[in-house]
Amino acid sequence: MFTIPTIDMVKTGQNITTLRKKAGLTVKDLQDVFGFGTPQAIYKWQKGAALPTIDNLVVLAALFGVKVDDILITEEMTFVQASA
Repeated sequence: MFTIPTIDMVKTGQNITTLRKKAGLTVKDLQDVFGFGTPQAIYKWQKGAALPTIDNLVVLAALFGVKVDDILITEEMTFVQASA
């Protein structure tokens, strides 16, 4: 058996929302920073329907004043190794 971390997309989305509000930023502010034509991508991140790309995570971390690891919420998944 072994465990690996997996990203909990819903909890990560909730965390993005919390960190955004804590930083005093609106969805529109993020939309402007990223140059998105619409806020849909940000709403998808916040709902856990999608994750930001690595480069967008780096920008979010800078905006929120946290590390990338502080944005992502992970959980441990246990796997059973098949015997040969």
